[in-house]
Amino acid sequence: MTTMTESPRGGAPLIQMTEVGKSYGAIRALKGINLTVNAGEVACVLGDNGAGKSTLIKIMAGLHPHTEGTLLVEGAERRYESPRQALEDGIATVYQDLAVVGLMEVWRNFFLGSELVRSRFPLASMSIRDMKAIADAELRKMGIVVKDLDQPISELSGGQRQCVAIARAVYFGAKVLILDEPTAALGVKQSGVVLKYVAAARDAGLGVVFITHNPHHAYLVGDHFVILKLGQAVLDRKRDEVTLDELTRQMAGGDELAELSHELKELGGRTEAIRTVEEDTRRRRR
Repeated sequence: MTTMTESPRGGAPLIQMTEVGKSYGAIRALKGINLTVNAGEVACVLGDNGAGKSTLIKIMAGLHPHTEGTLLVEGAERRYESPRQALEDGIATVYQDLAVVGLMEVWRNFFLGSELVRSRFPLASMSIRDMKAIADAELRKMGIVVKDLDQPISELSGGQRQCVAIARAVYFGAKVLILDEPTAALGVKQSGVVLKYVAAARDAGLGVVFITHNPHHAYLVGDHFVILKLGQAVLDRKRDEVTLDELTRQMAGGDELAELSHELKELGGRTEAIRTVEEDTRRRRR
């Protein structure tokens, strides 16, 4: 039986996963995942490559249906068969490498796939002026100022490109914003730009799922932290239940890292003992 967790802002959580799992044939990619995404909060999902982060994204974004457990969206059970179904429920995903089309103008990227059209029977034309005005206004709401909306978006910094994609999702009615490693390929300054807009989306009332391998970035904006390893959660804490040091230690390997360090020290001791015996043997032969 699924227990409903009430959102801090009232009502059902935007997303609630209970014991969710995913198998591809005999391969189990996720097992027993519990995750709650509330309006006005950032849920951070951390883990190394192969931890299960991509599979989790695909379930929420409608790319792959889950095979175990329950997925509730605003209290209604869902098992998505396509990304369109997730989008209709207000779940938008911004992928690290596929957020924008580099050679297209900024304003075209903002409306990509959802262009405004004026109907003039028997022809229809795009309302370019309106789209530019809306794109400019919405970007400014997020604190993004673009000098020339006609420039290719590839001329913007990596952080700015990510922010355009975030503003686009907000404008088109996203309730849940899934961000796939948005700071992975960015320097410190541009990462700061993106994190500022993650916080802005949260403050606008969206539920944000921030996928990352960087505990420092996660802790700057996160309200809830889940660390995945080999498809299972090894840590699930609210912000006031975990420190940055603990988050970093768990991401670095936690108890396994301490055990490895102990083994290496023992190995170092044995190596030193062997070296001493070899030196004593050489002395006796002289």
